[in-house]
Amino acid sequence: MNPNTDKLVRRTTMVATVTAAYFLLTADYGPEPNVLDPIKSAIQSGEQSVKNFFFGSKPGVHEADKPTSDATPGKHP
Repeated sequence: MNPNTDKLVRRTTMVATVTAAYFLLTADYGPEPNVLDPIKSAIQSGEQSVKNFFFGSKPGVHEADKPTSDATPGKHP
């Protein structure tokens, strides 16, 4: 196999594995806060950066304007 193709396949496989593992680990927790929240924040930050790169940032949108999770331990049924 071409070395460049092999490198691309390996990187794609690693990203897919990490993504699948993240979803499998967080599937049972629901909206409750857990140890993987920093990873989730980093992924969402990366998504936002990519969107801003391709589509440009919207004027007037700040971090404080974004909705936050209202998951608190006392609200769980």
